Amino acid sequence: MSRPFDIQTGCYVIIAIGNTKGGVGKTTLAVQLAVARALAGRDVWLIDGDRQGTAAAAIAARGEASRQPGIACAQYPDGPALRAQVQQQRHKWDDIVIDVGGRDSTALRAALILADVLVVPFAPRSYDVWALDDMAALIDEARSVRDGLRAFAVMNLADPGEHSADNADAAAAVAEVSQFEYLPTPIRRRKAFSNASGAGLSVTELSPRDPKAITEIEALEASLFNIHITV
Repeated sequence: MSRPFDIQTGCYVIIAIGNTKGGVGKTTLAVQLAVARALAGRDVWLIDGDRQGTAAAAIAARGEASRQPGIACAQYPDGPALRAQVQQQRHKWDDIVIDVGGRDSTALRAALILADVLVVPFAPRSYDVWALDDMAALIDEARSVRDGLRAFAVMNLADPGEHSADNADAAAAVAEVSQFEYLPTPIRRRKAFSNASGAGLSVTELSPRDPKAITEIEALEASLFNIHITV
């Protein structure tokens, strides 16, 4: 059977944001999605699977600023600990968002086994697109030992122009990689995303507001959390 990723289901959802390539904005998307879900009334657990702890630091900044809703956050950069903690606690949460660092790590591999959905951000640069081959191989490996993993490629740090040739070329190249489903909801290179995420905020909470950034993240959230998965 299948269940939708929407707010009415009451089912927990585990979504991993990962790529073996660094510098593609994984943590920015993880923070944005986690905060967006919390603002929608979901009980959210954000897991930082990177030793740098950037996502954990962002959520700590949110707490220090007494922003509501508060968001639970834990850091598990080691795969065995990450897997054990999620298996023990996953039924406590509506949504679990796992941010895994920019390399092939035990945390990334654990996240691939745990997640309902994998989001793979990529920038519209040739070497970012080429690096997706490594992720494709890891997805194949994960699917060989488990069922149901959906993997979505999301263009992040996209050129701001609506008719960017680089954006179009990168999207076309990624659409040819069979392990991914390409989501046509690009997140463009905007200061609002980095400014908000560094403070543990959604772009919807940032002042002054950036309507374009808000529209983009809302479109991505709607696409990801209204997907039907097999369980």
